Amino acid sequence: MPAIDLDDTLLALADETRRSILNRLAAGEARVTEVAAPFGISLNSVSKHIRILERAGLVRRRIDGRDHFLSLDPGPLDDAARWMLREREAWTRRLDRLEAALRAEDAIEAARNSSRTPKPPRRKP
Repeated sequence: MPAIDLDDTLLALADETRRSILNRLAAGEARVTEVAAPFGISLNSVSKHIRILERAGLVRRRIDGRDHFLSLDPGPLDDAARWMLREREAWTRRLDRLEAALRAEDAIEAARNSSRTPKPPRRKP
């Protein structure tokens, strides 16, 4: 996934209003006015949020006469989820290697310290 697409997707998801719009559209296509209705902001403000979602490719617009219908396009969400999973797996591997290296260092240090400690003399019965 190109970085610019991922940036647009994450930027779009960073706002609660836009996430709410996506949740509404997950239920199916809706008119812009229907999408805007539950928000206590102007239609113009909701339209700005919708444009950000469209730029990220998360929302598609269909025009029928004067009505504008919006629908969810989950593709960018799927792409972002795949990227996050790849990154998580890569970091898990890196952190596992770091943990193994630190444990090995601890074991070496413990062995050095135990060889330096004099053993108490054995008592004869």
